[in-house]
Amino acid sequence: MAKVRTLPDKFYDKDYEHNGIHRVPLWRIGCFALNNTATNLYLFLMGYVSYYLMGWVGIGMVVASSFSMIMRMWDGVTDPFVGFMVDKMNGKFGKNRPFMVIGNITLLITSFVLFHVTHLLPEGFRFIFFILISCIYYLGYTAQCVVTKSAQSVLTNDPKQRPLFAAFDSVYNTFLFAFIGIVSANIANSLQDVGGYTSTQFFHILWVGVAIVSGIFTTLAVIAISPKDRTEFFGTGEPTRIGLKDYWETLKGNRAIQMLVISASTDKLASSARTSAVQVAMFACIAGSTLLQGSVTALTTIPAMIIGFLAVSILAPKMGQKEAMVFGSTGGIVVNALLIVLWLVGDPSTMTSDPSTGALRWGYFLILHLTLTLIQTGFQSISGSLVIPMTADCADYEVYRTGKYVPGLMGTLFSFVDKMVSSFAPMIAGIVFASVGFTDHNPVQGDPVTMELRIGVAFLANGLIILGLLANLIALKFYPLTKAKMAEIQREVTAIKLKAANGK
Repeated sequence: MAKVRTLPDKFYDKDYEHNGIHRVPLWRIGCFALNNTATNLYLFLMGYVSYYLMGWVGIGMVVASSFSMIMRMWDGVTDPFVGFMVDKMNGKFGKNRPFMVIGNITLLITSFVLFHVTHLLPEGFRFIFFILISCIYYLGYTAQCVVTKSAQSVLTNDPKQRPLFAAFDSVYNTFLFAFIGIVSANIANSLQDVGGYTSTQFFHILWVGVAIVSGIFTTLAVIAISPKDRTEFFGTGEPTRIGLKDYWETLKGNRAIQMLVISASTDKLASSARTSAVQVAMFACIAGSTLLQGSVTALTTIPAMIIGFLAVSILAPKMGQKEAMVFGSTGGIVVNALLIVLWLVGDPSTMTSDPSTGALRWGYFLILHLTLTLIQTGFQSISGSLVIPMTADCADYEVYRTGKYVPGLMGTLFSFVDKMVSSFAPMIAGIVFASVGFTDHNPVQGDPVTMELRIGVAFLANGLIILGLLANLIALKFYPLTKAKMAEIQREVTAIKLKAANGK
């Protein structure tokens, strides 16, 4: 009798089916998505770094913006090294969890030093010190970020479950950036007498909140991934020997990751250019109220979370991730163009009836802004959030192509190019502000509002996003992983596991 092809008993737990599709309970997907939110909290904190650098380190607008660019590039340079370490790792605590824990602890310590120690040093040494500590900070950031992408392939390979990570991630990020934007604006407003956004008190309060919440989120993510961070869920289910040659062959032959990198990096450049300073320029300067941003986001947060979750969780499993991203990118182009027209032709100052409190005035501008923003959120959730689970598809594709399991490479290749490109975003914002007359500070409430400033802010807030979405549509023309192709890949990977399990 022929030997029956079955997988070892270790594969058959409550999360693994006999057809090779392994799933997890929904709560594990939701909790693991918090790993990305944990690092995004620190990303948000660093979004205010130009205020600190100009206020306490003593450098100008363009230099402060260039600093962010240089550090982002350093962050990208460290990616291949960390990714290689992830691919080589297979110890008692798994492949991914050690990097999550070490990364978050590094972020905790170095961010404290950056914003609590630098301004106490002699002025001539501050900038050098800030750069040195930032280099260590970004090593920690890279270590934790890599896992968000590398662990996708072990969490689940069910094509209906995998996009749910993006749905949760979209909800978390929508809430995070809305809530923390409101909180930071109120903190800065309460500290106007001591410098607002540039005060040391502002950075201390913001750091405490970020450190505590990020630590909690990381802990939940570690718990969520624990049962899947095991060898039997790594690629073919067997240890894989990885060398530098394998990296080069993957870069050369995996068309899916090549196209995804182009798509995602241009999106990230656009979204990164919409810095906290741009948001302040929109609401505090152009619309005329520091607290207005909080009032507007308070209205849009819950609906945006619902729209984002439904858009991703319904469309992506039904259409496939590639097709869903094309749909989201096309819709996003149209809506962002309408927002540009609104902010250039309309009167943003009509959004509030009392600039001192940010009270809303229900006129045509506010209604149109809220409506278009909510529609934009739906499209943006699809085109932006799907990138991470699509990275896992690229890792599965590499197993299908070559039998090599290199999720660290997939995650860090994506991050490397992503960070190299998006590193220019703060500098772009700084150059745009400087070109319209703001050479020594970011636009704030009370500064003169010119058409040049409005055009510059509209370009940073929505124009660059349109360019990024156009790049999506071009890159996805050559992206091979359709819904049908992924089904074929999963069948083949399962056959590889069966063959290994039977010793053939």
